[in-house]
Amino acid sequence: MTDDTNGTGDSSDNVPSRQRKRFPGISSRAYEHPADRSALVALRKLTGFDTVFKALSGLLPERSLRLLFLSDSVRVSDAQFAHLNHMLRDACYILDLEKVPPMYVTQNPQPNAMCIGLDEPIIVVTTGLVELLDEEEMRAVVGHEVGHALSGHSVYRTILLFLTNLALKVAWIPLGNVAIMAIVTALREWFRKSELSADRAGLLVGQDLKASMRGLMKIAGGNHLHEMNVDAFLEQAEEYEAGGDLRDSVLKILNVLPRTHPFTTVRAAELKKWAESRDFQRIMDGHYPRRDADKDTSVSDSFRQSASSYANDVRNSKDPLMKLVGDIAGGTADIGGKLRGKFTGGGSSGSAGSAKDQARSDDDTTNDEEPGSAGS
Repeated sequence: MTDDTNGTGDSSDNVPSRQRKRFPGISSRAYEHPADRSALVALRKLTGFDTVFKALSGLLPERSLRLLFLSDSVRVSDAQFAHLNHMLRDACYILDLEKVPPMYVTQNPQPNAMCIGLDEPIIVVTTGLVELLDEEEMRAVVGHEVGHALSGHSVYRTILLFLTNLALKVAWIPLGNVAIMAIVTALREWFRKSELSADRAGLLVGQDLKASMRGLMKIAGGNHLHEMNVDAFLEQAEEYEAGGDLRDSVLKILNVLPRTHPFTTVRAAELKKWAESRDFQRIMDGHYPRRDADKDTSVSDSFRQSASSYANDVRNSKDPLMKLVGDIAGGTADIGGKLRGKFTGGGSSGSAGSAKDQARSDDDTTNDEEPGSAGS
């Protein structure tokens, strides 16, 4: 699977990309997070989405979007930002994306990158991101955006940007943005899951987990790597997932709803977990789904994979709400007591055995007895 060329016609440069593995004909299914696929299927089933999608596909100013970046940003080429152009072509070569999408650098101190466009994807990176990341960190980001292009994410990302702006404009109309915000919320949920998929694509392109971790840490804390530690950063993700009670779980949901990206520590933990998985190793060994077989895949298979992934996440999650969901699914008794205990910060000791205790209690037990008193 190793390949000593990168499709640029120049094999004299001794750069890290020469030692990277290439994945001919790779399907985006190889790296897509199961939640990404299921969220997209659910989005397409959302009432009104098909109507909005068809309408916007013909109305969105695709040509205007391209002209905007062409006129007010710097197009990456051999003559401008040549190192980014090399990374872009190399990323497309590794993931076997035949047509290299146009890439622009736009003036914005906020570190960011996006892949948008309806007919054809366009990749845009900000100056803040270019100045923040080193070469290998940036290579992972470029691979991330090429992953979006290969997965066909750019269409839905463009619609999300348009609808978000539209919702702001019609917010003053009574009930005018309710339907729009329902679709925006669903799009954001998918968008966050798609970021996890693209992070995996970035790792397949960069093939350097440490660089991917550094890039995420810099996005979270700026260009102060000497003040940061990967293990401590990942411990934050574990603390975030496991900490608090049900009140904190609800706050986590409320905090993430308006966001288009998952929290950075969560992205880092998810990527590290995937990098250590058998699925990742199989891809690196050359065993992965090919896109010529995409037509033979079924929606039901995607749902089964997604359901299995979610069930596994619930089983292994340390989040109080996810534990409660697992208890409900497992038929644990006294869910009401658990809810009261979790929200008040108290325990629920004694409640687990209450069903057995009540079964053994005398027939003349009255409703005046306190819960759990039969076994005390």
